[in-house]
Amino acid sequence: MGSYLPVTPRGLDRLLELQEVDLAIDRLLARRQVLESGEEVGRARQHLATTEAALAEQGLALDDVGRDQRRLEGDVDAFGQRISAEERRLFDGSVANPKELESIQAEVAGMRGRLARIEDQLLETMERREELEGRLKAFEAEAAEAQAALERSLGDSAGELATIQAGLDARTAERDAIRPAIDEDLLELYDDLRRQKKGVGAAALVDGVCQGCHQKLSAVELDRLKRADGVRRCDYCRRILVF
Repeated sequence: MGSYLPVTPRGLDRLLELQEVDLAIDRLLARRQVLESGEEVGRARQHLATTEAALAEQGLALDDVGRDQRRLEGDVDAFGQRISAEERRLFDGSVANPKELESIQAEVAGMRGRLARIEDQLLETMERREELEGRLKAFEAEAAEAQAALERSLGDSAGELATIQAGLDARTAERDAIRPAIDEDLLELYDDLRRQKKGVGAAALVDGVCQGCHQKLSAVELDRLKRADGVRRCDYCRRILVF
């Protein structure tokens, strides 16, 4: 059942207006607290640090692959030169012994096999390097964006704080203009309920539904509330109801 006082207090019809202003002030204060605590700037700094660490790790991986590629290229060049030298010995007439010629041919065949394996490794390494270079560019772009985001956050925070303060000044002036029009006992109840109910002490009753807790009141309860004078409150959440 709804509870009420025998006499309708002064200013009951302005309570929702006050509630709207108070909620706006609450939101502005919460936003100011976030900005003043540096949470957003802190998140931007953390994102930049994480991105830069990933970029550095990617750079080290690319350096390692580059060293491997240079080593393999050196091996390919060295084996190519050795193969060329041994093949010249096969055909320049400097070696006449058939067994030695056969040995040189076998050595050349072996070196060609090793050279083929090294060339395969070199190709894989070059593909890996190309992949890492692509990923490095992506990390560089992400790090640049993270740096820009941090700079925007630092700049925006100062501007937003000024905007918030202007909003607080305006809303506080509205609240100060409304409160004197409301009965002191009603204000005391409203303020107490706001502390208990997450900032919402008064709620509209729309189509039989309390907009504070979104519970639908029964037809009997609605009829009783409509006939009653004084402060009418929701049976479920106990907030002040305004028709």
